[in-house]
Amino acid sequence: MDGLRAVAVILVVIYHAFPRAMSGAFIGVDVFFVISGYLITGIVLSGINSSSFSIREFYARRARRILPALATVLLAALAIGWVAMLPLPFHNLGLHAIAGALFFPNLLLLNEVGYFDAAAETKPLLHLWSLGVEEQFYLLWPLLLLGLKKIPKWSTVGLIFVAIVSFLYCCYATRYHPATAFYSPISRQWELAIGGFFPATKRSDFMSLAGIVLIVAGGLFLKRSNVFPGPAALIPVTGTALVIIFGSRILRQKWIVSIGLISYPLYLWHWPLLTFAALAGFVSVRRSSP
Repeated sequence: MDGLRAVAVILVVIYHAFPRAMSGAFIGVDVFFVISGYLITGIVLSGINSSSFSIREFYARRARRILPALATVLLAALAIGWVAMLPLPFHNLGLHAIAGALFFPNLLLLNEVGYFDAAAETKPLLHLWSLGVEEQFYLLWPLLLLGLKKIPKWSTVGLIFVAIVSFLYCCYATRYHPATAFYSPISRQWELAIGGFFPATKRSDFMSLAGIVLIVAGGLFLKRSNVFPGPAALIPVTGTALVIIFGSRILRQKWIVSIGLISYPLYLWHWPLLTFAALAGFVSVRRSSP
Protein backbone atom coordinates (compact mmCIF):
# COMPACT_ATOMS: atom_id res chain seq x y z
CA MET A 1 0.00 0.00 0.00
CA ASP A 2 2.80 2.44 0.79
CA GLY A 3 4.36 1.70 -2.60
CA LEU A 4 1.06 2.46 -4.32
CA ARG A 5 0.71 5.64 -2.26
CA ALA A 6 4.14 6.66 -3.50
CA VAL A 7 3.09 6.12 -7.12
CA ALA A 8 -0.08 8.16 -6.56
CA VAL A 9 1.58 11.15 -4.91
CA ILE A 10 4.49 11.18 -7.39
CA LEU A 11 2.01 11.32 -10.26
CA VAL A 12 0.09 14.19 -8.66
CA VAL A 13 3.23 16.20 -7.91
CA ILE A 14 4.52 15.66 -11.45
CA TYR A 15 1.22 16.85 -12.90
CA HIS A 16 1.21 20.01 -10.82
CA ALA A 17 4.90 20.87 -10.97
CA PHE A 18 5.91 19.51 -14.41
CA PRO A 19 2.67 19.31 -16.40
CA ARG A 20 4.38 18.69 -19.74
CA ALA A 21 6.22 15.64 -18.42
CA MET A 22 3.12 13.45 -18.01
CA SER A 23 -0.11 14.86 -19.38
CA GLY A 24 -2.30 12.36 -17.54
CA ALA A 25 -0.53 12.30 -14.19
CA PHE A 26 -3.67 13.72 -12.58
CA ILE A 27 -4.82 10.08 -12.34
CA GLY A 28 -2.74 9.84 -9.17
CA VAL A 29 -5.85 10.99 -7.32
CA ASP A 30 -7.81 8.02 -8.75
CA VAL A 31 -5.10 5.69 -7.47
CA PHE A 32 -5.52 7.24 -4.02
CA PHE A 33 -9.27 6.65 -4.18
CA VAL A 34 -8.90 2.93 -4.88
CA ILE A 35 -6.33 2.56 -2.09
CA SER A 36 -8.63 4.33 0.38
CA GLY A 37 -11.58 2.16 -0.60
CA TYR A 38 -9.52 -0.99 -0.07
CA LEU A 39 -8.10 0.04 3.32
CA ILE A 40 -11.30 1.49 4.78
CA THR A 41 -13.42 -1.47 3.69
CA GLY A 42 -10.90 -3.84 5.22
CA ILE A 43 -10.89 -1.96 8.53
CA VAL A 44 -14.67 -1.78 8.73
CA LEU A 45 -15.33 -5.40 7.71
CA SER A 46 -12.67 -6.69 10.10
CA GLY A 47 -14.35 -4.87 12.97
CA ILE A 48 -17.84 -5.97 11.92
CA ASN A 49 -16.81 -9.62 11.57
CA SER A 50 -15.21 -9.62 15.02
CA SER A 51 -18.18 -7.75 16.52
CA SER A 52 -15.81 -5.01 17.71
CA PHE A 53 -16.62 -2.28 15.22
CA SER A 54 -17.60 1.09 16.67
CA ILE A 55 -18.71 3.82 14.30
CA ARG A 56 -17.71 6.46 16.86
CA GLU A 57 -14.22 5.01 17.28
CA PHE A 58 -13.86 4.68 13.50
CA TYR A 59 -14.62 8.38 12.99
CA ALA A 60 -12.35 9.31 15.90
CA ARG A 61 -9.43 7.39 14.37
CA ARG A 62 -10.00 9.08 11.01
CA ALA A 63 -10.03 12.48 12.72
CA ARG A 64 -6.82 11.78 14.64
CA ARG A 65 -5.07 10.75 11.45
CA ILE A 66 -6.30 13.53 9.18
CA LEU A 67 -6.99 16.66 11.20
CA PRO A 68 -3.59 17.59 12.76
CA ALA A 69 -1.72 17.75 9.43
CA LEU A 70 -4.70 19.32 7.67
CA ALA A 71 -5.10 22.01 10.33
CA THR A 72 -1.41 22.89 10.03
CA VAL A 73 -1.68 23.33 6.26
CA LEU A 74 -4.88 25.40 6.54
CA LEU A 75 -3.36 27.74 9.13
CA ALA A 76 -0.13 28.10 7.14
CA ALA A 77 -2.06 28.85 3.94
CA LEU A 78 -4.14 31.52 5.70
CA ALA A 79 -1.04 33.09 7.26
CA ILE A 80 0.78 33.28 3.92
CA GLY A 81 -2.37 34.41 2.13
CA TRP A 82 -2.84 37.26 4.62
CA VAL A 83 0.51 38.66 3.50
CA ALA A 84 0.61 37.66 -0.16
CA MET A 85 -2.97 37.92 -1.45
CA LEU A 86 -5.37 40.73 -2.30
CA PRO A 87 -8.58 41.03 -0.23
CA LEU A 88 -10.93 39.20 -2.60
CA PRO A 89 -8.64 36.19 -3.27
CA PHE A 90 -7.91 36.02 0.47
CA HIS A 91 -11.65 36.04 1.20
CA ASN A 92 -12.05 33.10 -1.19
CA LEU A 93 -9.11 31.36 0.46
CA GLY A 94 -10.91 31.70 3.78
CA LEU A 95 -14.02 30.06 2.32
CA HIS A 96 -11.91 27.22 0.97
CA ALA A 97 -10.21 26.80 4.35
CA ILE A 98 -13.59 26.48 6.08
CA ALA A 99 -14.77 24.02 3.44
CA GLY A 100 -11.54 22.04 3.80
CA ALA A 101 -11.85 21.89 7.59
CA LEU A 102 -15.45 20.67 7.33
CA PHE A 103 -14.69 18.25 4.46
CA PHE A 104 -16.82 19.72 1.70
CA PRO A 105 -14.28 21.56 -0.52
CA ASN A 106 -15.35 19.50 -3.54
CA LEU A 107 -18.93 20.69 -3.13
CA LEU A 108 -17.81 24.32 -2.85
CA LEU A 109 -15.75 23.96 -6.02
CA LEU A 110 -18.79 22.75 -7.94
CA ASN A 111 -19.92 26.37 -7.92
CA GLU A 112 -16.56 27.72 -9.00
CA VAL A 113 -14.16 27.41 -11.90
CA GLY A 114 -13.32 23.84 -12.91
CA TYR A 115 -10.20 22.02 -11.79
CA PHE A 116 -8.56 22.20 -15.22
CA ASP A 117 -9.16 25.93 -15.83
CA ALA A 118 -6.48 28.57 -15.55
CA ALA A 119 -8.01 30.09 -12.40
CA ALA A 120 -7.20 26.85 -10.57
CA GLU A 121 -3.61 28.04 -10.18
CA THR A 122 -4.79 30.88 -7.94
CA LYS A 123 -6.46 28.56 -5.39
CA PRO A 124 -3.92 27.29 -2.82
CA LEU A 125 -6.39 24.81 -1.31
CA LEU A 126 -7.87 23.49 -4.53
CA HIS A 127 -6.27 20.08 -4.07
CA LEU A 128 -8.33 19.41 -0.94
CA TRP A 129 -11.30 18.48 -3.14
CA SER A 130 -10.09 14.87 -3.19
CA LEU A 131 -9.86 14.80 0.61
CA GLY A 132 -13.47 15.95 0.68
CA VAL A 133 -14.53 13.07 -1.56
CA GLU A 134 -12.70 10.59 0.66
CA GLU A 135 -14.15 11.97 3.88
CA GLN A 136 -17.67 11.84 2.47
CA PHE A 137 -16.96 8.22 1.56
CA TYR A 138 -15.76 7.56 5.13
CA LEU A 139 -19.01 8.99 6.50
CA LEU A 140 -21.37 6.88 4.39
CA TRP A 141 -19.53 3.66 3.47
CA PRO A 142 -19.30 2.19 7.01
CA LEU A 143 -23.03 2.80 7.49
CA LEU A 144 -23.74 0.98 4.21
CA LEU A 145 -21.54 -1.96 5.24
CA LEU A 146 -23.25 -2.14 8.64
CA GLY A 147 -26.66 -2.13 6.96
CA LEU A 148 -25.75 -4.82 4.47
CA LYS A 149 -24.28 -6.98 7.24
CA LYS A 150 -27.83 -7.54 8.46
CA ILE A 151 -28.69 -9.21 5.14
CA PRO A 152 -25.52 -11.24 4.32
CA LYS A 153 -26.99 -12.82 1.16
CA TRP A 154 -27.32 -9.41 -0.41
CA SER A 155 -24.16 -7.74 0.89
CA THR A 156 -21.95 -8.40 -2.13
CA VAL A 157 -24.79 -7.78 -4.56
CA GLY A 158 -25.58 -4.54 -2.77
CA LEU A 159 -22.02 -3.27 -3.00
CA ILE A 160 -21.76 -4.19 -6.66
CA PHE A 161 -25.06 -2.43 -7.33
CA VAL A 162 -23.81 0.75 -5.64
CA ALA A 163 -20.59 0.67 -7.67
CA ILE A 164 -22.41 0.08 -10.97
CA VAL A 165 -24.93 2.88 -10.35
CA SER A 166 -22.10 5.24 -9.40
CA PHE A 167 -20.11 4.33 -12.51
CA LEU A 168 -23.10 4.78 -14.83
CA TYR A 169 -23.84 8.14 -13.24
CA CYS A 170 -20.17 9.05 -13.62
CA CYS A 171 -20.29 8.28 -17.36
CA TYR A 172 -23.49 10.30 -17.78
CA ALA A 173 -22.25 13.28 -15.76
CA THR A 174 -18.85 13.27 -17.48
CA ARG A 175 -20.59 13.83 -20.78
CA TYR A 176 -23.29 16.29 -19.72
CA HIS A 177 -22.09 17.82 -16.43
CA PRO A 178 -18.27 17.47 -16.37
CA ALA A 179 -17.67 19.62 -13.27
CA THR A 180 -20.17 17.56 -11.30
CA ALA A 181 -18.59 14.34 -12.56
CA PHE A 182 -15.18 15.50 -11.39
CA TYR A 183 -16.09 16.75 -7.91
CA SER A 184 -19.20 14.80 -6.89
CA PRO A 185 -18.78 12.01 -4.31
CA ILE A 186 -21.53 10.11 -6.15
CA SER A 187 -19.60 9.99 -9.42
CA ARG A 188 -16.40 9.00 -7.57
CA GLN A 189 -17.99 6.40 -5.30
CA TRP A 190 -17.31 3.53 -7.70
CA GLU A 191 -13.56 4.18 -7.66
CA LEU A 192 -13.40 3.81 -3.89
CA ALA A 193 -15.85 0.89 -3.99
CA ILE A 194 -13.63 -1.00 -6.46
CA GLY A 195 -10.85 -0.97 -3.88
CA GLY A 196 -13.20 -2.53 -1.35
CA PHE A 197 -13.91 -5.57 -3.52
CA PHE A 198 -10.35 -6.89 -3.76
CA PRO A 199 -8.51 -8.16 -0.68
CA ALA A 200 -4.88 -9.04 -1.37
CA THR A 201 -4.86 -12.84 -1.58
CA LYS A 202 -1.99 -14.11 -3.69
CA ARG A 203 1.02 -12.87 -5.60
CA SER A 204 1.26 -12.74 -9.39
CA ASP A 205 4.18 -10.68 -10.65
CA PHE A 206 2.80 -10.62 -14.19
CA MET A 207 -0.62 -9.27 -13.17
CA SER A 208 0.83 -6.74 -10.73
CA LEU A 209 3.24 -5.54 -13.43
CA ALA A 210 0.29 -5.21 -15.80
CA GLY A 211 -1.39 -3.02 -13.18
CA ILE A 212 1.66 -0.78 -12.89
CA VAL A 213 1.85 -0.53 -16.68
CA LEU A 214 -1.81 0.55 -16.81
CA ILE A 215 -1.22 3.28 -14.24
CA VAL A 216 1.90 4.56 -16.00
CA ALA A 217 0.23 4.38 -19.41
CA GLY A 218 -2.68 6.41 -18.08
CA GLY A 219 -0.24 9.01 -16.77
CA LEU A 220 1.58 9.19 -20.10
CA PHE A 221 -1.24 9.10 -22.60
CA LEU A 222 -4.37 10.54 -20.99
CA LYS A 223 -4.73 14.26 -21.55
CA ARG A 224 -6.75 17.13 -20.18
CA SER A 225 -8.77 17.02 -23.37
CA ASN A 226 -10.01 13.51 -22.54
CA VAL A 227 -13.41 13.40 -20.90
CA PHE A 228 -12.64 12.46 -17.32
CA PRO A 229 -13.36 10.66 -15.06
CA GLY A 230 -15.92 8.62 -17.09
CA PRO A 231 -14.79 5.39 -18.76
CA ALA A 232 -11.22 6.71 -19.03
CA ALA A 233 -10.89 6.39 -15.25
CA LEU A 234 -11.10 2.61 -15.66
CA ILE A 235 -7.44 2.68 -16.75
CA PRO A 236 -5.89 3.82 -13.44
CA VAL A 237 -8.62 2.19 -11.35
CA THR A 238 -8.11 -1.23 -12.97
CA GLY A 239 -4.34 -0.87 -12.74
CA THR A 240 -4.51 -0.04 -9.04
CA ALA A 241 -6.93 -2.90 -8.36
CA LEU A 242 -4.56 -5.38 -10.02
CA VAL A 243 -1.65 -4.23 -7.86
CA ILE A 244 -3.80 -4.49 -4.73
CA ILE A 245 -5.01 -7.99 -5.63
CA PHE A 246 -1.68 -9.49 -6.63
CA GLY A 247 0.87 -7.41 -4.76
CA SER A 248 4.08 -6.03 -6.24
CA ARG A 249 7.74 -6.65 -5.48
CA ILE A 250 8.63 -3.48 -7.37
CA LEU A 251 6.59 -1.27 -5.07
CA ARG A 252 8.11 -2.84 -1.95
CA GLN A 253 11.52 -1.25 -2.47
CA LYS A 254 12.53 0.85 0.52
CA TRP A 255 12.89 4.14 -1.32
CA ILE A 256 9.41 3.80 -2.81
CA VAL A 257 7.86 2.82 0.53
CA SER A 258 9.58 5.79 2.22
CA ILE A 259 7.83 8.16 -0.20
CA GLY A 260 4.54 6.40 0.44
CA LEU A 261 4.92 6.90 4.18
CA ILE A 262 4.98 10.68 3.71
CA SER A 263 2.41 10.75 0.90
CA TYR A 264 -0.31 12.44 2.97
CA PRO A 265 1.72 15.47 4.16
CA LEU A 266 3.42 15.65 0.76
CA TYR A 267 0.03 15.81 -0.94
CA LEU A 268 -1.25 18.41 1.53
CA TRP A 269 1.76 20.73 1.19
CA HIS A 270 2.85 20.51 -2.44
CA TRP A 271 0.01 22.44 -4.08
CA PRO A 272 -0.20 25.41 -1.63
CA LEU A 273 3.58 25.86 -1.87
CA LEU A 274 3.52 25.74 -5.67
CA THR A 275 0.57 28.13 -5.83
CA PHE A 276 2.07 30.73 -3.50
CA ALA A 277 5.40 30.46 -5.33
CA ALA A 278 3.55 31.09 -8.59
CA LEU A 279 1.70 34.07 -7.12
CA ALA A 280 5.07 35.48 -6.05
CA GLY A 281 6.43 34.97 -9.57
CA PHE A 282 9.03 32.36 -8.65
CA VAL A 283 7.58 29.44 -10.66
CA SER A 284 4.85 28.74 -13.18
CA VAL A 285 2.35 25.98 -12.50
CA ARG A 286 -0.01 26.65 -15.37
CA ARG A 287 -1.16 23.38 -16.87
CA SER A 288 -1.44 24.71 -20.41
CA SER A 289 -1.46 22.38 -23.40
CA PRO A 290 1.85 21.77 -25.22
